Amino acid sequence: MPVPILKQGHLLIATLQTELTDRDWFDFQMEVTKLVGVHRARGVILDVTVLDVLDSFATKSLKNIAEMVRLRGARAVVVGIHPDVAFTMVQLGLTLHGIDTAIDLEHGLNLLNLRTSSSTANGRN
Repeated sequence: MPVPILKQGHLLIATLQTELTDRDWFDFQMEVTKLVGVHRARGVILDVTVLDVLDSFATKSLKNIAEMVRLRGARAVVVGIHPDVAFTMVQLGLTLHGIDTAIDLEHGLNLLNLRTSSSTANGRN
């Protein structure tokens, strides 16, 4: 199941619309990383609002995407983690340590706009 990835200014917004298979997660990682370069994106929103579960593979995939995006010169923010999902992740020892998160798309966009504008002002990106 492909994940739609939209360009909004200097940002990409990837909204997961259903649970992904392991293969889908791999393809998603590669597509996001490629599109950062194609669109010269400075940031990526990873919207997981529809997910009821973030298992260890999904969590690792989100970490990988954030790291690959960072290596391409952009920032990633994961948005929309439900309270029950966050609780379960903590109970299972699954973290997104070092990755920005936000409660929803609006807050994620604000965070990325703030981060990317300060990076640009400091001569990065």
